[in-house]
Amino acid sequence: MVCGAWCRALNGDQQRLREKDVPDKGLGQLKLPLHSKGKWDQDIPAPELPYPAAAFLVGLCACVCFANSLRGDFVFDDSEAIVNNNDIKKDTPISNIFYNDFWGTRLTHPSSHKSYRPLTVLSFRLNYTWGSLEPFSYHAINVVLHCLVSVMSLRVFYVVFGSDSPRAAILSAILFATHPIHTEAVSGIVGRADLLCALFVFVALLSYVRAVKGMTRRLSEKGCNCQISEEKSCYVTPYLLMTAGCAATAMLCKEVGITALGLCSAYDVLLAHGGTISRMLISLVLGHHHRTVAFWRNLPAGLVRGLVWRHLVLFVTGIALLAARWVVMGSTVPRFMKVDNPASFLDSIIFRSLNYQYLYSMNAILLLLPIWLCFDWSMGCIPVIVNFTDVRLLSLPLLWLIFALLVKRGIAQGKSTHTSRCVFMGLALGIVPFLPATNLFFRVGFVIAERVLYLPVAGFCVLVVTGLRELSAAGFVNKRVLQLGYVFLVVLFVLRCQQRSRDWLTEKQLFSSGLDVCPLNAKVHYNMGKVAADTGDVLEAVRRYREALRLNPDYDQAMNNLANILKDQGHLDEALHLLQQATSLRPDFAAAWMNLGIVQASLGDHASAESSYLTALTHRSVYPDCLYNLGNLYLEKGDHTAALATWTNATTLKPSLAVAWTNMLILLDSQGLYQPALEVADKALKYLPNEPALHFNLANTLGKLSRYEESESHFLLATNLDPGNANYWANLGVLYHRWRKYDLAEKAYVHALRLNPALKSAQDNLSMLLKATGKISR
Repeated sequence: MVCGAWCRALNGDQQRLREKDVPDKGLGQLKLPLHSKGKWDQDIPAPELPYPAAAFLVGLCACVCFANSLRGDFVFDDSEAIVNNNDIKKDTPISNIFYNDFWGTRLTHPSSHKSYRPLTVLSFRLNYTWGSLEPFSYHAINVVLHCLVSVMSLRVFYVVFGSDSPRAAILSAILFATHPIHTEAVSGIVGRADLLCALFVFVALLSYVRAVKGMTRRLSEKGCNCQISEEKSCYVTPYLLMTAGCAATAMLCKEVGITALGLCSAYDVLLAHGGTISRMLISLVLGHHHRTVAFWRNLPAGLVRGLVWRHLVLFVTGIALLAARWVVMGSTVPRFMKVDNPASFLDSIIFRSLNYQYLYSMNAILLLLPIWLCFDWSMGCIPVIVNFTDVRLLSLPLLWLIFALLVKRGIAQGKSTHTSRCVFMGLALGIVPFLPATNLFFRVGFVIAERVLYLPVAGFCVLVVTGLRELSAAGFVNKRVLQLGYVFLVVLFVLRCQQRSRDWLTEKQLFSSGLDVCPLNAKVHYNMGKVAADTGDVLEAVRRYREALRLNPDYDQAMNNLANILKDQGHLDEALHLLQQATSLRPDFAAAWMNLGIVQASLGDHASAESSYLTALTHRSVYPDCLYNLGNLYLEKGDHTAALATWTNATTLKPSLAVAWTNMLILLDSQGLYQPALEVADKALKYLPNEPALHFNLANTLGKLSRYEESESHFLLATNLDPGNANYWANLGVLYHRWRKYDLAEKAYVHALRLNPALKSAQDNLSMLLKATGKISR
């Protein structure tokens, strides 16, 4: 098990420095921390389990919550990050994952979101090697990772509460394992970035804990006097290097991994050395200068020097990681649209700030009440606050009041300093990993994303269990009531996780659940339209796309998809208007430019169509589908040389583009260039050996060259691959007709007419055959 080394090391450290919980009766003689009488968590109404049993229980809870996600498909972002991402496939150079973003786009490309997560993409690539695009293995790895992270969280909670507070640690770990906010990260395969990141963040923190313990001086009591002895520090440097390496690894899984350094700093200040540094800082903030001086004078020798040295290592590591990240991004920041994060585009600094704070409160509510969960919170799901009469502003004072009360408890004098340290560390675990999503340092591309709360849940769990301990110790609530309340909460969490995991099984279920939470979210309706279009429900797709445009009139993707349907229905004028509007809103929208070219070509405006295709290619140089359509345009214009050259480029970029190969074969055959046609067919079949259209057209060409046996074999292959295609059987009949195998020709014609009674060519050829063989009178 990954956490084994820390388990052994920390279980052996039973001499954690803790301050005796006694009231402060003035400064007097400042004494070093003493061991408390009894365990801090002894009032928590829960059994004390040995670590192996606790770890097993936590892992089991995590597995039970999300086991039903194993039956899920690829949904939502999985399609772009996995199914359509060539970087995970074996025939793509593995080096591409270090040059492309999470979605397979070059990092230097203007449309890239700059999400650099090569190790997560590498894990998808390994999945693809094992089972191609079978979703079970992808989901299985996610569930296993969540179980592992949950078990690792148990060790982290041992650090937070102290190794002699196993009850608090296991209760927190069970809450972490079962919290429903994790569903998106576990059941959505792209959430693996958060799982891997969290795993290495925890490993980095635990490594740092060992480094601190190796560098500080250990105090050993002998009567009333304290002797100072050096702890062996031979493992300090390796542990610090491991911390830096794990932070870098976490960052290569997801950008938030850099916050591991902040958590390490928080531990060093708040928990290490018995919390001496934090208590000294609190006294300084509260203006207790004499107490601060007393703390300073009684600090063990070398403690501050070690603290400064470790923070220097953290600082240098952080600067190096940020610099490397900036270079990898091409020294540019990602560009987001207004629909991604509308509050960040407000002109008023005041209202931007108010909206950000409201979003913080919404995230806090999702942690407290994970009832309203949605796969996407953008595009009207949370309307922007634009005036001071908005009642939602009332949530802001409540948010800051709760935060202030927690801070007050953290700095409280005369109460359990151990509880104070737990409160502060809980806040650190909840806030530090959330900082990249606050919009304070840079604009983010989302309003709310449940996946970013995967790590902050750890802080929530610490605060909940600390509160439970305080209630139990104070005697305000009966311990049996607290015990039953905790069990009831965990059961609710497990049931909610299972329910929410079912929503993530298919896209239709996922998007339908989104309508219940965010009916004003245009993206939800857009995705419902995509599902309807994929299943052939055109009317429903049109209705959903129109609703998405009603909610967000500038939704360019909805315009593009709706225009495609209208184009196929023959409503070319409306399709033209929608695509022109989409390209005007987003000038680099390559797909819309290509579709605009198709509509313009259908309307006979060849010059405009060619211009649109070329514009699409300027925004997406590797765009074989656009090249294919451009080739079709050249064919319509009669420029056969340009058409062949363009289709050749398309098949070079995408060898699996069967329609381009087929058009090349038909064009060469129609020009009587049979040998070049055969060469193209041979090359195409190397990539697409089971493509019936290629076998069919190759058979036609071979038949014209009187290579009947070869032609027959390819016709038979085509009819086997696509037995319902009447044209294939009709042309096979023509081959037998020429070959003078009249009985076989008659059978082929009859079979073609059975498949398509209205096929005129088969009717005429059968009639000619029967007359020629005398089976009917002339």
